[in-house]
Amino acid sequence: MANLPIVQFEEKILETVEQHPVVVLIGETGSGKSTQLSQMLHRRGYTKSGIIGVTQPRRVAAVSVARRVAQELDVPLGEEVGYAIRFEDRTSERTRIKYLTDGVMLRESLANPELNEYSVIILDEAHERSLNTDILLGLMKRLVKRPASNLKVLITSATLDGDKVSKFFSNCPVMTVPGKLYPVEILYSKERPKSYLETSLKTALDIHIKEPEGDVLIFMTGQDDIEKLVSKLEEKIRSLEEGSCMDAIILPLHGSLPPEMQVRVFSPPPPNCRRIIVATNIAETSLTVDGVVYVIDSGYVKQRQYNPSTGMYSLDVVQISKVQANQRAGRAGRTRPGKCYRLYPSTVYHDDFLDVTVPEIQRSSLAGTVLYLKSLDLADIDILKFDFLDSPSSESLEDALKQLYLIDAIDENGLITKVGRTMAELPLEPSLSRTLMAANEYGCLSQALTVAAMLSAETTLLPGRSKNTEKKRKHNHVDLPDGSGWGDHIQLLQIFECWHRTNYDIDWCKDNGLQVRGMKFVKDVRKQLSQIMQKIAKGPLDVETSRRWEESQHNYLNLRKALCTGYANQLAERMVYHNGYRTLGFKPQVVQVHPSSVLKPDDDGKLPEYVLYHELIATSRPYLRSVCSVDIKWVTPIIEKVNKLNVIKLSGGINHIEEGTEGINSNLPKKEVVVAGVPDKPDDRIQAARERFLARKGKK
Repeated sequence: MANLPIVQFEEKILETVEQHPVVVLIGETGSGKSTQLSQMLHRRGYTKSGIIGVTQPRRVAAVSVARRVAQELDVPLGEEVGYAIRFEDRTSERTRIKYLTDGVMLRESLANPELNEYSVIILDEAHERSLNTDILLGLMKRLVKRPASNLKVLITSATLDGDKVSKFFSNCPVMTVPGKLYPVEILYSKERPKSYLETSLKTALDIHIKEPEGDVLIFMTGQDDIEKLVSKLEEKIRSLEEGSCMDAIILPLHGSLPPEMQVRVFSPPPPNCRRIIVATNIAETSLTVDGVVYVIDSGYVKQRQYNPSTGMYSLDVVQISKVQANQRAGRAGRTRPGKCYRLYPSTVYHDDFLDVTVPEIQRSSLAGTVLYLKSLDLADIDILKFDFLDSPSSESLEDALKQLYLIDAIDENGLITKVGRTMAELPLEPSLSRTLMAANEYGCLSQALTVAAMLSAETTLLPGRSKNTEKKRKHNHVDLPDGSGWGDHIQLLQIFECWHRTNYDIDWCKDNGLQVRGMKFVKDVRKQLSQIMQKIAKGPLDVETSRRWEESQHNYLNLRKALCTGYANQLAERMVYHNGYRTLGFKPQVVQVHPSSVLKPDDDGKLPEYVLYHELIATSRPYLRSVCSVDIKWVTPIIEKVNKLNVIKLSGGINHIEEGTEGINSNLPKKEVVVAGVPDKPDDRIQAARERFLARKGKK
């Protein structure tokens, strides 16, 4: 601890915090801000009057930093020092230093809008500009203005624009703490490689064979790339002649990694052994790995982006910003002079990279955000005039209001409903929380809880459709359920019920190619959702497995009806002459059902006339992912509701949003998606409707 640069500034930091309600602290990489700041404030006595809360944008960072601080204070994790992330709370009544994700802090503010159990709130890693952190910035601005408020707020970051944040908080002081950085030699490629994965592999092997000791950190775009590169590196290093170079351990690092594997990344290697760590951008600032001397920067990151006009998500591989590139390079200079191998020319860095990363609030669906702000029910908070550091576009806010209106979370005047208030308490996206509310009314809450938990798993649970997995399943004489013809949501329910009947046997998951850790996570999530719903549940919550076919059909009918209520803004109608679908959203798209779906055509080769979908994604073409058949009787009232929708009434004056936010997404990386011709003109829409009517009439 004594070696960390921030310790030298302890008195100055504490003096500034005592004199000002808000302080911005720019702590360079390796300064020790994430682990030491809370301990300094604890020593000064701030935990006597409340909890010191430290928010993190990422769960893995909240857990690992809390674990480190507990070790340094020599206390059990979960006692004086604890953490809270979605679906996991390791705190107690004794907890005085609490690390939590920004999303958990937002949910806490629903029950306690004044957050008065906290004496200090530290928004760490604010430069990542996560959606939740941006909302918290606006909320903190309001809280510190309260009369007689004693709350202290610190905004900490490695690269944040301190002046911009200072201005946002009425010119609060900005402090800068230098990091312990050694010089880093930047080595650019002459051109962009055809495959950054193959070039990363070659560069890593060259370093391992030719360079002195020191760990290697490779930045990849996502878990798939990481697993491929780890596998290739292990194969290549095994093939090297014994004794030709030191040993090597290849370690992955990403947000979905189990805790026991994360710990390996922070453990020193054996003697005469080099670690090669293959990571996502989580290793840029959220987690610090000591011993890294060489960094390989692909220049790319995987970024989830949302188009509010189409309701379509895309997970795009995009160029990083200059700020991200500098952070990556800085990881090589923590313990001694290092090298950063940039797999792109210097002209790309200077001319093509954006200066800073586009804030998440400008590339995300805001339905959950707007529901949260509405549910605060504070007279001085106007959603559309809410004080954001960077405002979202008016189109995004309109889209959020429409979504919430269609699922009954707000009424036609934009006021939050009783249903909406309950939805906001659930740690789920609005479509799933509304599904649970409807299922409670239709008598199928038990099944809906299972589906919601399965869809909340953030890793792929089901096996891919490769020849190997098919052979394995046939060898074991076990087949996964197929959704009984109703679709993917029903299949997810059936799979969990099958596992339940085995008394949650791990071998059953392995035999069926299911991801064991993911299924365990689903089981825990389902238990927590059941506990939350217990106070309003009208029926049983335990996992019910239907014994008779007739009973299961009845339950699936109600479950599909509940899903249709929750996914009211995510419906699609089959095209007349082929099995493509036309979304029934505000800007229709012609799309296909994703190949991974279990939805099958009938004897005439036709898919269901209407479906709901969990997600609309853009890959090589627009796809509906996780689809379920629904009845036209349930869809018709929703379409009528769409036709009556009045955005001005919903918003209470969205047309008054400040000019200049319309083009806010203009500098996002674009991904062209060629969509089949969708009728946009009134005459075309009438003709299309006429064709659908005649086609249906002809089938009768």
